[in-house]
Amino acid sequence: MMFGFPAALLKHGYIHGVKHFKRFASTKLLRTCLYDFHVENGGKMVPFAGWEMPVQYKDSISDSHNNVRTQAGIFDVSHMLQTKVSGKDRVQYMESLVVGDIAGLKPNQGTLSLYTNNTGGIIDDLIINNTDQGYLYVVSNAGCADKDLPLMMNQAENMRCKGLDVKVDVICKGLLALQGPGMVKVLQPGLNFDLSELPFMTTRSATVFGIDDCRVTRCGYTGEDGVEISVATERAAELAQHMLNSKDVDCRLTGLGARDSLRLEAGLCLYGNDIDENTTPIEATLAWTIGKRRKEEGGFPGADIILKQIKDKPKQRRVGFTSSGPPARGGTEIYDESGEKVIGKVTSGCPSPTLKKNVAMGYVGPAFFKPGTKVKFLVRKKMVDATVTKMPFVPTNYFFGK
Repeated sequence: MMFGFPAALLKHGYIHGVKHFKRFASTKLLRTCLYDFHVENGGKMVPFAGWEMPVQYKDSISDSHNNVRTQAGIFDVSHMLQTKVSGKDRVQYMESLVVGDIAGLKPNQGTLSLYTNNTGGIIDDLIINNTDQGYLYVVSNAGCADKDLPLMMNQAENMRCKGLDVKVDVICKGLLALQGPGMVKVLQPGLNFDLSELPFMTTRSATVFGIDDCRVTRCGYTGEDGVEISVATERAAELAQHMLNSKDVDCRLTGLGARDSLRLEAGLCLYGNDIDENTTPIEATLAWTIGKRRKEEGGFPGADIILKQIKDKPKQRRVGFTSSGPPARGGTEIYDESGEKVIGKVTSGCPSPTLKKNVAMGYVGPAFFKPGTKVKFLVRKKMVDATVTKMPFVPTNYFFGK
C-alpha cells in the first residue's frame, strides 16, 4: 500500500501526487480490506461506487434494518476517502473549499459540511473533524474520490504557491461504522476511555479491543447512536469480530440495503441521488451546514448564489413524503393532488421497515413545501396518493452528552 490508499487502489490503476490523481479505465471492481471477511460471513457482494460491497448477509434487509434500530449493526465503510489536512493554514485552506465554519470547531469537534462549486452546486458532502493532534481528519464519499482528491490536492498546491502552509495526506486505514442503541454495550468493554465523554460529532484517538492508534468518531448515517472507527487495515477484521462477539447485544454485519433504508428514514441524503452538482445547499435543505460567520462573510465557492437563495428562497426544495401502496423509487414523477401537473421528481424512496409505510424524498416547488400537502406519485403507470411529510421520518437518537 502507498499514499494512504489500500493496495487495491494501486493494483487497479490509481496514482496519486500533489497535482495528479487518476483511475485508469478498468472494469475490475475494488475491494476493501474486509472483502474476505464479508464473503466468509455470507455477504452478498454487489458493485457500488466502483467497489465490491455487501448489500446484505444471511438475514433479510428488513430484519437487518430492524436489528440496527433495536440492537446494533456493523457497516464496512472502508471504501470512503479518509484524508489528513495539516499545516498552520489548514483551516483557511478547508474553508476555501467548504461552506462550514471550520475555524469555529473546538478541539476534537466535527461537522458535516459540503464541497461546493462556483455555481453553488454540491460537489460532495463530507465530515471534517478538528483533532487535538494538529490536523483535520476528513471523511468523504467513495463515489466522489475521483473528484474530491484532485480538488483537495490542487487547492493545496495553489495555496502553497502563495506561501501558505498546508499538506494533504490520504489515510490508508479501514473504517467501520457501529450503529444502534446497543452500540455502547458492544464497544465500551473494548475501549480505553468512557463513551459518555464522547458526544455526537466529536472524535478522539483510542485503543479499541487492544488495537492501538484507532480513531473513534461519534457519528453515523442511520439516525441511531453510533461511531465510526478508523483502524489499521490488517486489523479491521479482528475489530469487527470483537464487536460481533458481544454477549449483551445482537450485533450483526449489515449491508448496503439496510444502510440505505436506515439513512432514508433518518432523512439523510445520498450523494448522486438526493444531492449533486446541480443542487445547492439551500435547495437540499442543508442551509444548517453553513456556519453563521460564513453566511456573513461568504468566501466559499458559489457563495453569492447560495447566500442569495437564503434571502430570496429557492425555486425548488428537497422535502419528504410518505405513501402507501407500491413504493416510489428514485426518478418517479411527482404530480399535484389533481394528478394533472408534474411538480417534481422523487430522488430516493423505499418501504420503511420501521413505519410500515413508504418513505421518499424529492424536489418540488414552493407551493408544495408545507408538510401535509397532498400530492401523487406515478408508480407503475398508476397514480399513488402521497403526503409531504416532515423529516426525519423516524426520530433520531444521537447522544449529545449527559
